[in-house]
Amino acid sequence: MILASHGIIASQIASFDADAVAFFNRVTTAGGTLSTTEKQAVNQLVLDLKANSLWTPMKAIYPMVGASAAACAQNLKSSSFTGTFTSGWTFASTGVTPNGTSAYMNTGFNPSINSTYNNTHFSLYSRTQVLTNSVDIGAQQNVNRFTMEIAYGGFGFASDQYNDATGRVSLANSTTTGLYTSNRTTSSVFKCFRNSTQIGSTNTGASGTMPDMNVAIGASNRNNTPAFFSTKQFAFSSIGDGLTDSQVSNFYTAVQAFQTTLSRNV
Repeated sequence: MILASHGIIASQIASFDADAVAFFNRVTTAGGTLSTTEKQAVNQLVLDLKANSLWTPMKAIYPMVGASAAACAQNLKSSSFTGTFTSGWTFASTGVTPNGTSAYMNTGFNPSINSTYNNTHFSLYSRTQVLTNSVDIGAQQNVNRFTMEIAYGGFGFASDQYNDATGRVSLANSTTTGLYTSNRTTSSVFKCFRNSTQIGSTNTGASGTMPDMNVAIGASNRNNTPAFFSTKQFAFSSIGDGLTDSQVSNFYTAVQAFQTTLSRNV
């Protein structure tokens, strides 16, 4: 039997992972649609994450598929943390692009409530090479930050977990495409990666606290006011527990395979 509305054979649906199917249903309920290729790519991503012990650490996964706010706002991991897009976004099969002046997505994920101190990661897959003074994902409450800036100030990279003075990784950086992962596993182990390569780390203790406000994508939620808007096109993002170095490598392999299937890998 062929399901004409989606172009998928019934036996194929039965072979999809239950968590992938639940995501598809959330997209449909929200008014979005996914192509057959997008569904197959998402299903394989779920399988790859589970095969590499990466599903459990994830709390929010935004595959950015479906070329609409309804679809791209959905969290693959669960029905929690459904995003809310402001106006000013462009949605395409290759990802989501903010206008750089007012657009951001409120993830509904509050680090102080939903994360475990000294056991956190967040990631973002950028498809845009641009050197601008912007924050691509984050929340900041005074000096307490949960942020990542790719090419901040037009010349470098910075990520904060959880204090801008004692919990920051920063370095010169001229490449703004790929999967960037900010990863803390203990009070003194904080590493950042581009794809599967570590690009910076700090052994400074993680003083401060996690901000008590929602993480934004496409800007920084600074004391509940968005700022430092980005113009990069995003094709994936995640928030969750800290990952081992081998998990970060396997994570990149899974995400890159997902992007390759969708012909939007960089």
